[in-house]
Order: sequence, then structure tokens, then C-alpha cells
Amino acid sequence: MAGEDRSPGTAPRAAAPDETPDLYGAYPRLTPKQIRFLSGHGTRRPVAAGEVLIREGDRGGDFYVILGGSVAITEYYGTSDERLLRLHRQGRFLGELGLLQGQVAFYTAHAREAGEVLVIPVDRLRVLVARDPVLGNLVLRAYLGRRTMLVGAGAGFRILGSRYSSDTRRLREFAARNWLPHRWIDLETDAEAEALLRRFSVAPEETPIVIWREEQVLRNPGNAELARLIGLSTPAADGDHDLLIVGSGPAGIAAAVYGSSDGLATTLVDAFATGGQAGTSSLIENYLGFPSGISGSELAERGVLQARKFGARVRIPAKATSLEPDGGHYRVTFTDGTEALGRTVVLATGAHYRRLDVPGIARLEGTSVFYAATVYEARQCGADPVAVVGGGNSAGQASLFLAERVPRVHLLIRGASLGAGMSRYLVDQIERHPRVNVALDTEVREVRGDDTLRSVVVEHIRTKERRALDACSLFVFIGAKPCTDWLSDVLALDDEGFVLTGAEAEARAAPGVWESQSRGCLRLETSLPGVFAAGDVRSGSVKRVASAAGEGAMAVHHVHDHLGHTTAGLPGPGDDLPAPSGRSAAPGGDPHASATDAHPLHMTGGEGR
Repeated sequence: MAGEDRSPGTAPRAAAPDETPDLYGAYPRLTPKQIRFLSGHGTRRPVAAGEVLIREGDRGGDFYVILGGSVAITEYYGTSDERLLRLHRQGRFLGELGLLQGQVAFYTAHAREAGEVLVIPVDRLRVLVARDPVLGNLVLRAYLGRRTMLVGAGAGFRILGSRYSSDTRRLREFAARNWLPHRWIDLETDAEAEALLRRFSVAPEETPIVIWREEQVLRNPGNAELARLIGLSTPAADGDHDLLIVGSGPAGIAAAVYGSSDGLATTLVDAFATGGQAGTSSLIENYLGFPSGISGSELAERGVLQARKFGARVRIPAKATSLEPDGGHYRVTFTDGTEALGRTVVLATGAHYRRLDVPGIARLEGTSVFYAATVYEARQCGADPVAVVGGGNSAGQASLFLAERVPRVHLLIRGASLGAGMSRYLVDQIERHPRVNVALDTEVREVRGDDTLRSVVVEHIRTKERRALDACSLFVFIGAKPCTDWLSDVLALDDEGFVLTGAEAEARAAPGVWESQSRGCLRLETSLPGVFAAGDVRSGSVKRVASAAGEGAMAVHHVHDHLGHTTAGLPGPGDDLPAPSGRSAAPGGDPHASATDAHPLHMTGGEGR
């Protein structure tokens, strides 16, 4: 099996006829040497037939290695809907990604035959895999693969709601972006919907609902309520943080990894999901260390696991609404009314794609107009053509990803050249792909369709010729708007709303702020000492994920510089702060700083732009 540490002359035992085959490294068999190593840190015990080792809905648990007998992985265990997912025998281990992240189990594991298992507490497992890179990579690869298969199998909780409901779309997107196993039941078309409504005494107008373990129903829950049900994030930590990171794209995740590994009490928060825009990329092929490419969601999960391994806390969802100095620290307030106090803050909120402003588009957003291209969106396309708008890497990656699933992709680019804003490797693949049709000098003028998209009306910029293209879905990747609305009265921003840093930030800071610091403004520091900006949210940054990860690491270096100086002159509550007029007309920042001055983050990042 790939990734196994085999002793010379030792071959892995083949799967038994009724055992689930090892698919893509998701179900490897540990070698005798690895089992001996783990045995020194766990307890061997017998198991009886039918004994439950992991129960669906329980949080945490232990790491199990099967030493004898067999273990079945089932969904809806003990109910009339019970479904066998996998079967494992001697030498395999149990668990999936949720075990390492503290989430609830999305399945039940029970002994199908009597046997023996090795039991290791999960906290001990984290230490062991960190000490043994080969074993660690084997477990991580398997757990990532298992989570992917659970998501693909529609295991986990169920979302029942109308495809035309904005709340249904919200819940589905939240689950998909956070890689949570779930299944959507369409209120309009799924035959199962009516029976479930009757079973749980729910009226259609009360949907969407989330059904968990056939016994718990949440009526139109908020994202935070769903996150608590699944155990998606750790509770808010009391007390001060050495480092508070707002935003969990590549820059934020990198800062969390480097900050926590340096021993800083680090908390990472995000309003929606980890990964940022990179998390919506289906395949990233040009990031160092991943020659065969990797999805943005897997990159994000790997990075978050690294940060957790070093002790970082992760809160999702937690949308920041204000930032203010407070007695030598900074206080960040969130929409749920909670607060966090940090000695330093790294802003890595990134940017989001601008909405396409054409007639008829608003009613179709979320049902057939999308601003991301993942498996979640691709499933809704069926076997009809789609259109992609944009000339950057994200548009190119989306086009290639969708072209493997639909008969025709119309790539609509406003510019006159495909290579003007797109990496050469993508240009070459797009030009060779038989199902991608590129239209240059083209803009969308109208979308047509009642409940779902039927066609897109486009216009050639120079000739003014209009035509309608058949398309069931429209994917939009045009421009970026920084997520800084909550900072406009606090920090100096440029004319487009990106955060100024370095010399430009110092020049726009409130009077007296820097005179009391006994140092100048650091390269990634904002107009407030101890508050840093990294990644896409920073004015002048290179809008690539690799450079964002580098800036996240560099920001932590600045954090140490700041903490090494006195902060006695830090503004307190009520002190003057930069006003909105502190925006600069000139672009700021050094676009080469992040690429050359910071260590790249292994296992985190990618060219998802």
C-alpha cells in the first residue's frame, strides 16, 4: 500500500473477499512493525461480536487497530435504515478526519466477529504521528480519503429543503465548504421528502430542517447551531490570546501553524469555513510539493490539522464585527456577542469575488449561478453546458474541473488574451481541451431562466454582436472585493478598501501612535501597532495562495518583533484612531516581500486564484 513502512520482504496481506478494498490509500493495513510500535502506547483488549467501538453522534473517542476479527462501519445502526458502508479486518485502523478534529462520528463501528483490538487515546495518537512522519502521513492520508468518501456517499446528517430557499442554499454551502458529510433532500423532487415531513411532523413552510441520527431535528438552524451539533469548532477560549487570527484562508492558516508551533497561544477564527477562496478550488497543480495537484479543501484541512497539532484553537463560524484597542491588547467582537482579547492580531480575511451585475441574476444565485466550483456545485449541473466568467487562475481551474463533468464549458473573458491573467500551464490545458470553448472580448449582458438558468446572453465588446449560449449554470470569478467593511473606521485602507501596511500605514496612522513605540511600522503591520495584515486583504499583496501562505508566516515573525518591544504607548479605548479619510490613492506594499522573506508553508497553500 502506498505510504506504508514495510519491513524488507514483508508484503501487506491482501483484502479478504468480503473486506472493503483499499481505495486510494483510504484503508491501508499497518505493518507488523507499525503495530508493535503502537502497542507500546496502547492497550490490547478483546471485543465481543456486536460490541460497539464508535457510535454515530459521539464526540472524540479512541484510535482502534484491529488485531483480530472484523469490524463493520454502518450508518443508521440499529434502525430499519441501517446501511453497511465498509468492512475491515486484521491490521486496519478505525476512524476518520473527525477523530483528529474533535467532531462527532458520522457512522457506527461495531464488531461483526469477535476478536481483539489495540486501543490508543486520540491525544496520544496525535503525539505519536507527529514523532513518526511515515505513520503520520499514512494515518492522515487515510483519514482525508475516508472523509472524502463519506461526503461522496451522502453519509452524516440530512438537509431537507427547497432548492429555491436561500436558507437551504446557506446550509448546503456551509456543510459543503466545511467538508461535512451530509445529504440534501429536495423538497420539490425527492420522493423521500414527504415521508420525512410526516415522520417528524414538519410542515413544508417550516423547512429547511436538518435531520441527525433519525432522532434530532433542527428547524432552519443557523450556521453556528449546526456547527455545535457536529462539533465543528472548539468553544471560545477565556482569557488573553498571544495571537488572534481573523480569517482562515492560506494566510490565516499559515499564521496559525507558525504561531502555535512557536509556542504562542493562538486562536484562528473564520466567519464561514477554512480555506478562503483557495478552499473553493477543485484542483491546484502549481504549488511546490504537490506535483499531481491537490484540491483547495484538502490543503485547508491539512493546514488546520497542523495548526491543531501545535495547540491552535479554531472557531467556526465566528464573524468579526469590530476591532478596538483595550489596555495594551486588542478586543475583537463577533456577531454572536462574544469577544476575544489578543496581544496581537493578524487580519487574513481575504477578499470575495464580486457579484455579476446583469438583469435576472439575483433570483438565480445559489441555484444555478455560483461563485465557487467544487463537487457541491458540479453535482447540480447534470449533463448540460455551463458558462464560466473570468480571466484569472480560478476561472481557468473551474473550467477544466467542470469540463470533466459536463459536455461543454463556455469560458467568457472580457480581455483580448487568454494568457493575460492566467498561468501558462492553465492556458495550455484549456487550449487543448476539446470541451472548453473560449470567448475573448466577451461580456455577459443577461441571464435567462425562471427558477433555473436556461441561457446566457453575451456581447462581443468590439463588434457589439449579441448571442445566447445554452447553459444550465453560470460560474463567476471576476475581480475581488476585500472583506474590510468592519475595519473602515479603525485602520488605514487604500481606495479599494485593502489594508495598508508598512510605511504607507505609518504615514496614515493617528497622531502619536508610532512615536511611542520606539520602532517603525513593520512591513506587514497596519496603522495600529501589533495588528498585521496578510494575504489578499493586504494592499499591494500578490494575489496568489502561495504568497499568502508566505505572508502568514512572515506576519508571525513580525508578531515576535512586536512582542519583544514595549507596548506601553498602545492606544486605549477612546483614543484617536485613523479615520476613513486615511485611505491612500496610491497602491501600497511591497509585492515581492511575501515571496522572498518568509518560509513557504509545507502542506498548506496553492495557486487557487
